[in-house]
Amino acid sequence: MHARRPFFVLADVEANARRRTQGRSASVLSPLALEAVRRIDALFDIERTINGQSVERRQEVRQDANAPLIADLARWLREERPKLSRGNDLAKAMDYLLKRWPAFTRFLNDGRICLLNNAAERALRGIALGRKSWLFAGSDRGGERAAALYSLIVTAKLNDVDPQAWLADVLARIAEHPARDIDELLPWNWRSRSAPQSQAA
Repeated sequence: MHARRPFFVLADVEANARRRTQGRSASVLSPLALEAVRRIDALFDIERTINGQSVERRQEVRQDANAPLIADLARWLREERPKLSRGNDLAKAMDYLLKRWPAFTRFLNDGRICLLNNAAERALRGIALGRKSWLFAGSDRGGERAAALYSLIVTAKLNDVDPQAWLADVLARIAEHPARDIDELLPWNWRSRSAPQSQAA
């Protein structure tokens, strides 16, 4: 989705749809940007058919159906990119995608990876908005600790766990908790010690 966004903006699809519904004339769209959006959307069409299926099944379908589309997209981008000047916005969008090609195509070999990164972007929005407020973490190690803590808190939220309750409980238990059972304290496995009491009540 992140790679698709600049092409979508350049195709001006949304704005043109609004203009048409308001009875105004639509602007000229970039045919190359439209083609890029069409090719990327074909990947999402396939993904919709395998949502909710097993990791193995998702990977199998991706290898069979998406891999040829990805190879064709790479070929098309490499053919069209030299025809554009360096400062062209479409060229920048193509360069962005091509420079990150291994990350962009990682989903083909891992059924756990989701094509949409909107949830991750939403989860990071609060951090991005507040970064000026906490510009200085004190040191590089302080920044690394803050990043680890943000990751844990967002992971707890994504697993419908109250981050404050989880963190307080884990910090109280971790010193005496067996290292071999550390997975029990991860947000997706965690159960508060008070949970059985509240259920019994």
